[in-house]
Amino acid sequence: MIFSPFERLVAFRYLRARRQEGFVSVIAVFSLLGIALGVATLIIVMAVMNGFRQELLSRILGINGHLTVYGREAPIADFDAVAERLRALTGVRTVTPQVQGQVMIIARGATSFGLVRGVRPADLKARALIAGNMVSGSLDNFPGAGERGGDVVLIGSRMARQLNLKVDDSVTLISPQGTTTVMGTVPRMKTYRIVGLFEVGMYEYDSTFVYMPLATAQLFFRLPERVNGIEVFLEDPDRIGTLRRAIADTLGPGFRTIDWQQANSSFFNAIQVERNVMFLILTLIILVAAFNIISSLIMLVKDKGRDIAVLRTMGATRGMVQRIFFLSGASVGVIGTVAGLILGVVFSDNIQSIQNGLESLIGTDLWNAEIRFLTQIPAVIDWSEVVTVLAMALGLSFAATIYPSWRAARLDPVEALRYE
Repeated sequence: MIFSPFERLVAFRYLRARRQEGFVSVIAVFSLLGIALGVATLIIVMAVMNGFRQELLSRILGINGHLTVYGREAPIADFDAVAERLRALTGVRTVTPQVQGQVMIIARGATSFGLVRGVRPADLKARALIAGNMVSGSLDNFPGAGERGGDVVLIGSRMARQLNLKVDDSVTLISPQGTTTVMGTVPRMKTYRIVGLFEVGMYEYDSTFVYMPLATAQLFFRLPERVNGIEVFLEDPDRIGTLRRAIADTLGPGFRTIDWQQANSSFFNAIQVERNVMFLILTLIILVAAFNIISSLIMLVKDKGRDIAVLRTMGATRGMVQRIFFLSGASVGVIGTVAGLILGVVFSDNIQSIQNGLESLIGTDLWNAEIRFLTQIPAVIDWSEVVTVLAMALGLSFAATIYPSWRAARLDPVEALRYE
């Protein structure tokens, strides 16, 4: 083994300082706590940032297409033929023609704004993020009366709460594109019955999205037998670059495409920058704790000068002395790192329960979905990042012991015992 039983015995005895050496022991304890808190905080913050990105990505790509096709000059007329050409491409999972438009929503004297998406009932049922998160009503009622869809809509649960609505209530939609008459431009409005409420867990979608049958949306937005977008879902969203070129070659020059990376690039870049900055800032906690290890070991070496001299005169080599003090300092780093690992993993795995407990204790909402997009705190532990954090903490802890242990090994026994 690297350390002999004698070296381990002396090193661990030095960690249990006597009363007159209490200040050195206090510094070592604070160094241990600093490393533990630094490691735990890094693991928790990285887990939350990973969870935040993963949840946003899964919801954004679950409710929005990986790529959307638009007509370059006008809405797409032969959209079914275009959709079939897209479905024939390798790597394409589903293709959804849709009509999309912004509206003003009026219900029970309250006003809100929303984004209408007109899709076919079969396409909406195939979208798991909507079909699997219905909190009231049923998609079976979505088509309404007749083959053309009927005057029915689905809305998000938060919009329903804001407007005090429930299933079978009615809402009035007003299109910003009015109808021109001899009396001027008249706003186009129509009343629809709510047949279901969904909740995908992202505030923006739950409070603004309105789904209606494709035929109904074509009639409301005056796009007969046309759509203004075709959403494409891929088997692997990360292959969007290759498939985008294949889609462009298949469709020709009369279309333009926007993929999910282009539509959300600034958003996900901001998350990545914030994640890197948080990692750098929190690393400073571990660095400060490592400097505390240096100071505590230097003080320990100064306090143990006579002991070092006695050990040297009894036959201990410089290497043995250096290993003793290296082991003393490294033990603080290892124990602190392991404690931080346990604390960080346990906290990350139970972060939602901890949030609920704190909210009930202080009576304050700690996670406002209106400003944080998601309805709860996500946390996903990336074990490769955990290993990186542990390696960094151990590396800094070991590096912090090198100079004090070297100084102890270079101590001259004669000088140390001269004034004893």
